Amino acid sequence: ARRTLVAVELPDNEAAFSVCSVPFRDLAGEYAIVVGSCKDLRLHPRGCSGGVLRVYRLGDQGRALDLVHETATEDVPYALAAFGGRLLAGVGRSLRLYELGKKRLLRRCEAKALPVMVHSVRVVAQDTVVVGDMAESFHWLKYRAAENSFRVFADDVSPRWLTAACSLDAHTVAGADKFGNVFVSRLPPEADAELDDTSEPAKAEDIANFHVGEMVVSLSKARLAVSAHEAIVYATNLGAIGALLSLRSANDIDFIKHLEMHLRQEAPPLCGRDHLFFRSAFFPVKDVSDGDLCEQYSSLAVDTQRAIAEELDRTPSEVKKKLEELRSSVL
Repeated sequence: ARRTLVAVELPDNEAAFSVCSVPFRDLAGEYAIVVGSCKDLRLHPRGCSGGVLRVYRLGDQGRALDLVHETATEDVPYALAAFGGRLLAGVGRSLRLYELGKKRLLRRCEAKALPVMVHSVRVVAQDTVVVGDMAESFHWLKYRAAENSFRVFADDVSPRWLTAACSLDAHTVAGADKFGNVFVSRLPPEADAELDDTSEPAKAEDIANFHVGEMVVSLSKARLAVSAHEAIVYATNLGAIGALLSLRSANDIDFIKHLEMHLRQEAPPLCGRDHLFFRSAFFPVKDVSDGDLCEQYSSLAVDTQRAIAEELDRTPSEVKKKLEELRSSVL
């Protein structure tokens, strides 16, 4: 059973919003725990009395937290990430790069070009960071070591109120917004070209869109079993857990799309709303098939199952077996 080894109580009316482990260069690669908190947070109008970045070292073989020092900030340090032996912190509308000092964290670089508030920070390459803005979706920033500065070289085509984010590779990121949509954005090939200060940021392309129907609060790329494929696992505010699986063959894509098309006609929603309209509530559904709908195939009448299977050039047992194979690819 899991147990709590150490607990640190924050002062009155102060809450922690972010935490990460950072292998600071000044600690010879030893990992330190950085916690971002703020005091007297107000949601509307948004404000606070101030934020704090606390640095802890692990003591007693990882059974204790030793406070190194505290660094005050003027806004909420909502997102933290390790970046080349230093700390990236999203503080309000700014992205800051900190080094470890003797008495506090030392600010070495700051990007102030972000619209509303930094929601997430994902390091996808040695010099590339994806920043999720709370109301303006994703922004890709390039770190210029010679100039010690960040430059926004790409952003999303649609403004979105982000609630969760997950990087898939150096050019692709998955996100979710507060209206119940999950999407995947990818940079165009020309976005990697070196841009000068007068160039406009490139626009990322939405390669997948899907309306879940509940607000997604967590996204993660994970493998749920040893023999399973990697999938994007999400959790919602109402307690649902789901997975988005990437289909690996053209035959699987053709099968699942045609099965979904038939089930839209044979198993319409109970409330009478068109299934396609529901899954496209805010953005048109794109390159995502509804597995929950396809799972209803087994509950149809036998004659209906046979008719759908004949349209797919399969037998009902082959359709059920294929659905089971796709399910086992996740679980």
